[in-house]
Amino acid sequence: MAPGEPDILLPPVAATAIARDVSDQLFRKLADIGLSSNTIGDEDFQPDLAQRWEWQGPLTLVFHLDGRARWQDGRAVTAGDVAFTYEAYTDSLVNSTSRPLLRLISAVTARDSLTAVFRFRKRYPEMFYDAVYHMRVLPEHLLRSIPRDTWRTTAFGRAPVGDGPYRFVRWKAGESLELIADSTFSPERAHIRRVIWRFTPSLPVAVTQVAAGEADATEVLGPPNFVKQAQAAPQVATYPYKGGTYGYLGFNLTAPDDSSRPHPLFGDHRVRRALTMAIDRERLLRSVFGDLAKVPPGPMAQLSWIWDPATRALPYDSLEATRLLTRLGWIDANGDGIRDQGGRALSFRLLVPTTSGIRRQYARLLQEQFRLVGVDVQLDEVDFSVFIARARAGQFDALLNAWSTDPTPSAGIRQTWTRAGFGGSNYGRYANPTFDRLVDRTVESATTRAAARRAWRRAIEMLNQDAPAIFLFAPDNVAAVDRRVAGVAIRPDSWLALLRTWRIPADRLTERDRVDP
Repeated sequence: MAPGEPDILLPPVAATAIARDVSDQLFRKLADIGLSSNTIGDEDFQPDLAQRWEWQGPLTLVFHLDGRARWQDGRAVTAGDVAFTYEAYTDSLVNSTSRPLLRLISAVTARDSLTAVFRFRKRYPEMFYDAVYHMRVLPEHLLRSIPRDTWRTTAFGRAPVGDGPYRFVRWKAGESLELIADSTFSPERAHIRRVIWRFTPSLPVAVTQVAAGEADATEVLGPPNFVKQAQAAPQVATYPYKGGTYGYLGFNLTAPDDSSRPHPLFGDHRVRRALTMAIDRERLLRSVFGDLAKVPPGPMAQLSWIWDPATRALPYDSLEATRLLTRLGWIDANGDGIRDQGGRALSFRLLVPTTSGIRRQYARLLQEQFRLVGVDVQLDEVDFSVFIARARAGQFDALLNAWSTDPTPSAGIRQTWTRAGFGGSNYGRYANPTFDRLVDRTVESATTRAAARRAWRRAIEMLNQDAPAIFLFAPDNVAAVDRRVAGVAIRPDSWLALLRTWRIPADRLTERDRVDP
């Protein structure tokens, strides 16, 4: 069971996590990250389309492709496909979310049919990661003729032809999507022969169907009551793993009606700091997640290797929060329980997606805690499509958002919390030149994990003091899978990345597992 439906199955333009999950089965990378999730250097990466690679000087990386690799229409996968893929991912008409992550790769060329050459603008620690993780290789012969400004709606994205362990079968909009194991996949054929995603917008429905044996797996069980429901089902096994998501209340630092002006409240970092200290994040966390989440020390999920509980952040201190607001001139002059200044109430609107039960619950708890220090919060609960449109347009005071992150902070933090993310994921338009320089220096210079971790900690502590957001939750993930499925291995950054290795022993097969050879 899947909470939602893919937007499209063309990787450069796909935007949803489930689209990534399905695309991981259809399209291969040159190499893939190992279970260590180490993104510095190339030692822990595993060959995929590329059988091997070598460095030819400090700025040139050469991949040698597996000559057995085939597209599922029978055509060979070539280095020309790799060069075409880079060209597409970096094309402004395609406008892939991965485009800024490839900015330090200057060119990708085909030396011959099985040799792809990457050239970089400068040397930096995550060169290899950038070359392989952000791009799934695409079939040039099927996509070259399609205008790139139509890729988000192209028919290929509804019926793709890939080179991965599974082959596309059918997609019934709003209902289900089916893949079958592909016999041309060269490293090994997937053990589970058929995979069907059934879509539901409701997490309770997904959990109930898995617990009842009407579905075989779901990625995240969510709050403790759903975990207990799944664990009580005798045919269900649960698999905890580090979560890849963090949630936060983000302040809009610019006026909703004019991004050239500061927000009348949140343009002042002292107000942001006071509001952050007013919130008991641990108490909120326990109310919603029990012990199945942690308060993040900054903009990071639990899978992030820079997670460090010792990172300094603003403490919960409601007394200091009220003192600071009073010093700033926000007092309750008329006795209605809400602070005001010059006749204006200390009030803002919080944008919340109706599709997230967890964020709706958090919104109400935050509303209550803010009122205790004299702050009025009104909730704007809107459909997810409206939420995203307003977030991108900056039409909000504050929002409750959640991000799924890559294994490295280099991509997500730069895109979401620096000026590089303006017009993209930095919805609140937070900009601190010193923080931006720290991030760039860390990404480009830290040559070991230990050095990078120290540098990231300094940057995150600066961000926390500036308070562009209140970082609220980083959930543990617990997946549920039917016990007849053996060999379940989950990689935290992509829970189905190793699906091809899962298996159902012959004596446990049910009728729905069978598929014609």
